[in-house]
Amino acid sequence: MAKLYFSYSAMNAGKSTLLLQASHNYRERGMPTLLMTASLDDRAGVGRIGSRIGINDAAYAFQPGDDLFAKVSTLQAERSLACVFVDEAQFLTPQQVWQLARVVDQIKIPVMCYGLRTDFQGQLFPGSQTLLAIADTLREVRTICWCGSKATMVARLNSMGEVVEDGDQVEIGGNDKYVSLCRQHWLNKDLGGSQVFAAGLAQDDLLS
Repeated sequence: MAKLYFSYSAMNAGKSTLLLQASHNYRERGMPTLLMTASLDDRAGVGRIGSRIGINDAAYAFQPGDDLFAKVSTLQAERSLACVFVDEAQFLTPQQVWQLARVVDQIKIPVMCYGLRTDFQGQLFPGSQTLLAIADTLREVRTICWCGSKATMVARLNSMGEVVEDGDQVEIGGNDKYVSLCRQHWLNKDLGGSQVFAAGLAQDDLLS
């Protein structure tokens, strides 16, 4: 039975790697998949899903106004899709999450979403909030804080490698801008072993 899945985590837990591997497994068995990712995340290039271990694949780049149910319906008529994969699912609008739920319920195609649960201020992204509310299956992809505990929070860094508390919810970046921490060290703004790493990245940015 088709389901709506949401796999969530903090930064750098390997969500994109898991997505690409799962899609590869389908395609290896002759089962077509559709990959989607947010158009505003251009770190691997617009319309590409890239992982930190170097693998990547082309994807449909969705924008906030896109009707994802209509998009999947059109492609399903052209070729029988076995699964839809959505990277950076936190950037979906609530309406788009419901559109993906219709894909599951009406077209009977499983949809697997991967994304962050909360932003750098500890607030839910709208897309993630809706997925947490209506997804059939929730999965936590775990990563660790510098202390070895499970990381559930994300800290945003400025160019000097210091934790910032204010700013827009969405600011695209990778290891140069974000560090995953456990709740205690996030509350204390304690980068611990990550502080040297972050400072080194910031220095590299200043020199480039």
